[in-house]
Amino acid sequence: MSSTPDAPSTTPRLREKGRLMSASEIERTLVRLAHEIVERNNGAENLGLVGIKRRGVPLAQRLGKIIEGIEKKPVPTGVLDISFYRDDLSTKDKKPVVEKGEVGFDVEGRDIILMDDVLYTGRTIRAAMDALFDHGRPKSVQLLVLIDRGHRELPIEARFIGRIVPTSSREIIEVKLREIDNDEQVLLVELVD
Repeated sequence: MSSTPDAPSTTPRLREKGRLMSASEIERTLVRLAHEIVERNNGAENLGLVGIKRRGVPLAQRLGKIIEGIEKKPVPTGVLDISFYRDDLSTKDKKPVVEKGEVGFDVEGRDIILMDDVLYTGRTIRAAMDALFDHGRPKSVQLLVLIDRGHRELPIEARFIGRIVPTSSREIIEVKLREIDNDEQVLLVELVD
């Protein structure tokens, strides 16, 4: 058996810098955000919650349950798949399978709360708004994010923010949700040379 040097890894190495939120802190933050949504929208009568696929979806589902508990009536909750709308498709290794998906309820004339886990450059949100408006014309669109890490490239700001975490360009926010990751926390990690 010959020994050959290991090929250099193309996967970036990450070093954990610290935990930003525990499971209980995420839950408390979502309860606070649910109350803010209800207060700023004078109830939940015309609301629709839309989670951006992947981690925005469990956030929307959880907030829908919390708001239902507050308002004593269900809130329509849906999913938005933006893979077809991203402006970085040409830089990806493989071409994504593009399927136009339905949100799950009629967005026409509703006050939509669009949700994602982390707000960074704003490009994901821009793509999500393109996708959302292909499903109809909402009365309004308000953005909710669990973490706003700065570094915006587009003029997009969240109305509802779980936590603002200033980051460097070498740092990454990792949101882990039990529905997707079988874990529940928010970590700050850093790229290592």
